[in-house]
Amino acid sequence: MKKIWNFFNTLNEFVYICDLETDELIYMNDKTLKTYGLKSREEMQGKKCYEILHNNSARCKNCINDRLKKGVFVESKEFNPRIKKYLLTKDTIVEYNDKLYRLNISIDVSEQEEYNQTVRKYENLEATINEAIRTAMQAHNPDKAINIVLEYFGKTLEGERTYVFEKNEDNCDDNTYEWVAKGVTPSINLLQNVPPEVCQNWYNSFEEGNPIVIEDIENIKDINYQQYETLKMQKINSIVVVPLIHEEKVIGFYGIDNPPIHNMKYVENMLKITGYFIVSQIQARNLLRELHDMSYRDQLTKIGNRHAMRKYVKHMNKSRSIGVVYCDITGLKRVNDNEGHAAGDALIKKCSSFFNDFYKDYGVFRIGGDELLALCSCISKDEFEARENRFKEAIDREKIPLAVGFSWKKSSDEDVGDILHEAEMAMYKDKADFYRKSGIERRR
Repeated sequence: MKKIWNFFNTLNEFVYICDLETDELIYMNDKTLKTYGLKSREEMQGKKCYEILHNNSARCKNCINDRLKKGVFVESKEFNPRIKKYLLTKDTIVEYNDKLYRLNISIDVSEQEEYNQTVRKYENLEATINEAIRTAMQAHNPDKAINIVLEYFGKTLEGERTYVFEKNEDNCDDNTYEWVAKGVTPSINLLQNVPPEVCQNWYNSFEEGNPIVIEDIENIKDINYQQYETLKMQKINSIVVVPLIHEEKVIGFYGIDNPPIHNMKYVENMLKITGYFIVSQIQARNLLRELHDMSYRDQLTKIGNRHAMRKYVKHMNKSRSIGVVYCDITGLKRVNDNEGHAAGDALIKKCSSFFNDFYKDYGVFRIGGDELLALCSCISKDEFEARENRFKEAIDREKIPLAVGFSWKKSSDEDVGDILHEAEMAMYKDKADFYRKSGIERRR
């Protein structure tokens, strides 16, 4: 056996010999000793192979001793969790002094196996993406579709959080969509209107066609401390982010937090390929919003129109109270005639903005050329009257040309048209008083 030991000592492969009957280790070459943390062969004496090699207390369930034959090698591949390596093993029986021993020679194939796993992942890449998009396309609206993709990839790519950020009108970044794994705290509400300088270096990379791949955020601490703090606050250790591009312009980014380090390249490619789908859904969402605005929003003032008012009335709790504020822009015809319709439009926008500031937490609408309406569902009489007084004081103080009428009912079970008519009549009375006091000729 001495000669065998001498032969195996300098080999770069893992080699051990154990008693075939008792499983006691007889020999380990230098590389095997070092890899398993043993300083000398004396440390292994009397120990079972499964104790040292697998940290088990009993023979391995997949032990192949009964399959071994003298002069024939049995080949297999295994992952050894003790040393965290993939091993290609060759085992056979050797005889020495009329006693049988198991000889094991193993080769470290970890790099090749990890490569093969990556190849297999890439082979499944197209199928994974198609499945995610197929599921998302069954959603009834773009918002739901985006959320489905974020959840699908968050789980598939083993991340803690997936998200979309979009540039807003102030050139800041808004977190518009988010999925978080179980036990992870959502961050979407904290990441609104993020200053542009926080992610500016990312956008610089995006403009050059490069994604952001950070395996350890500690590496950016001295480069961009503000960004480091933002990521650290969210308990981010690693991150992959790719740009969202529409018509050759970067409109935001899409990413995943804390994916496994060994998967970073795979994650990057997955996000790159699916980014176009996220962009298409954002554009579809924007189109739907524009159509909604055209249907329910007055295009000049950006407050609700008659269609929006009908929708608001339809969804009111009819058993609860309602307050109505009916306004008319006084002197609009004179402005249009003397200063032009552009000046008239400016006056309408000014009055609408002023009105909306007071009642925007309820329903505010433009229901005619110079008529504005607020419907305050479920408002108490005291709150309605207090706001009425503040509104009238502000009209006088700011000299806003509005005639206004108010009406409050304990419930809106009765015909809403009758409630509106009561407020309208009060408005006409206020309007008549305005023209009488000002001496301005009323329009026909």
